[in-house]
Amino acid sequence: MEQFIMYNPVKLHFGRGVVENLGKSVSVYGKRVLLVYGGGSIKKNGIYDQVIAQLHQIGADIAEYQGIRPNPIIEDVDAAADRK
Repeated sequence: MEQFIMYNPVKLHFGRGVVENLGKSVSVYGKRVLLVYGGGSIKKNGIYDQVIAQLHQIGADIAEYQGIRPNPIIEDVDAAADRK
């Protein structure tokens, strides 16, 4: 195996009401957002509408990829990247 260095900073926001600050949290990265989600429970539980509202408030350009599988294969990733 070749040597490599991986730098993967992650910031996770958990808890009641964190969606209300989503726009502020993501706006520091720009206006283009790729929203990736699986089978649709995000729509059934109401979080989707809250997320979209927050992203619209910051004027985000939203591309969506619905139906991502757990541990996606490269074809799934390529399909998501080709959106918009």
